[in-house]
Amino acid sequence: MIVTTKKLFEIAYGKYAIGAYNINNVEQIMGLFQGNIDSQAPFIIQISKGARSYTDTRMLEAMIRAADEIFPEAVFAVHLDHGDEKTCYNCIESGFYSSVMIDASSESFEENIAITKRVVNAAHPKNIVVEAELGQLGGVEEHVQVSEADAKLTNPDQAKEFVDRTGIDSLACAIGTSHGAFKFSGTQGLRFDVLSEIQKRLPGFPLVMHGSSSVPQEEVARINAAGGMLKGAKGVDADQFQKAATLGVTKINIDTDGRLVWTRVHREYFKEHPENFDLRPPGKLFMSEYAKFIASKNEKLGSAGQLAEVKKHL
Repeated sequence: MIVTTKKLFEIAYGKYAIGAYNINNVEQIMGLFQGNIDSQAPFIIQISKGARSYTDTRMLEAMIRAADEIFPEAVFAVHLDHGDEKTCYNCIESGFYSSVMIDASSESFEENIAITKRVVNAAHPKNIVVEAELGQLGGVEEHVQVSEADAKLTNPDQAKEFVDRTGIDSLACAIGTSHGAFKFSGTQGLRFDVLSEIQKRLPGFPLVMHGSSSVPQEEVARINAAGGMLKGAKGVDADQFQKAATLGVTKINIDTDGRLVWTRVHREYFKEHPENFDLRPPGKLFMSEYAKFIASKNEKLGSAGQLAEVKKHL
């Protein structure tokens, strides 16, 4: 069942965060649905610009519709991740997405407001929810590239003004995370002080954490042992998700970790089976391993076991 992120946020706020997982292919989709059913969790499917163009957006949408039929008990939202204005309008007109993110965070404060408000005005009449970003995360995620020198935390005072003037439904905050597999070094970490100040100014308003993959060191070690070269990869401590949820974070984005699972499964499989040229055995293994990964991540988010309660409110 496809629902809006707004409805999920109303149910989850202050109690747990909902996992927002990026997908690109059928193996990820099947593993994602299975993992959320296994852990009885609501979830958010995230589709990026890169995923939309990987094959064809119609192919991706058709696979999600098929998964909705295969797993009728699933409750999820379909969300555009890091969309520009043109892509947001395309998704709004498609009638498939229940939520879009307009990312104009690289623009000036006033221009970010102007662009975001235009998207809100287009989306809300169609009952589509809008997420926007204030501040900038460092790192690389497809077309979004921000150097650490240019990254900036969200200003709590600006956050309230931004929400009031744009009419958005959720706010992606820059609180120390970054995109990609190389998030932190030394003593860097999440800025809960900044998050707390934002929540004080926006009580009850849904906040979003981008760049929140944990980059499990076991996955990194196994990838490297199978021929990979991921040196210094480090992510967010998943044990901090619950604390973030109590401070208003209702959506936590996870992309890189899924890619690491895919890489680990395929590197190890083909290292152990160099004679194989059939894509299906490692594909089946990945679906199973990805489902386990999703279920374990939902435990950290606090969303595991919440599906029955969510359905009561729908």
